[in-house]
Amino acid sequence: MRITDLLARESIALSGAPENKDAAIRGMADLMEKSGRLHDRQAYIDGLFAREEESTTAVGEGIAIPHYKGPAVSRPGLAAMVVPDGVEFDSVDGQPVTLIFAIAAPDTRENVHLDVLSKLSVLLMDEAFTESLRNAKTPEEFLKIIDRTESSRDDDEREKAEQPAQAAPQARQVRLLGVTGCPTGIAHTFMAAEGLEKAAARAGYT
Repeated sequence: MRITDLLARESIALSGAPENKDAAIRGMADLMEKSGRLHDRQAYIDGLFAREEESTTAVGEGIAIPHYKGPAVSRPGLAAMVVPDGVEFDSVDGQPVTLIFAIAAPDTRENVHLDVLSKLSVLLMDEAFTESLRNAKTPEEFLKIIDRTESSRDDDEREKAEQPAQAAPQARQVRLLGVTGCPTGIAHTFMAAEGLEKAAARAGYT
């Protein structure tokens, strides 16, 4: 399963203009409903608001990832909105949000969608990627950017897996182990992991 399997064309809005956070969340629910992935739109909205009460899903850098897992969802889905003028979303860095991805996950044991959502979370940490999404002119272009970037990352991962393990440089033989987790979220865990890996790489560690 790929990111574009969860994100339908009709669930993408490129010129969103919600007046506040509440309106943005309701707008994301409207987009999600268009793809036919909800049993109960209002229950999905209530779930998104309940998650926001625990802590904001605006992770900084102009990005928010509101999410819900529960019986209101019939099958895994994504919705996306670009907000050119930004919207206040209680972001951790105090900046307005200009790119929103909403997640809908059914309340089932099967979590096949989690791998896809982890990929999306990691990709959203790439500034060039998010900027290209913000500048997309059509939903089709938006989807192509995601598909192309995901394919490129998958290719890189395969190449790394096929390469023989190399010994760490003598000065950096320590390997660091980091464990990340979010008590209520899906995306934040993977974004934190990617952030730790990048910081370690910059310092010369594995």
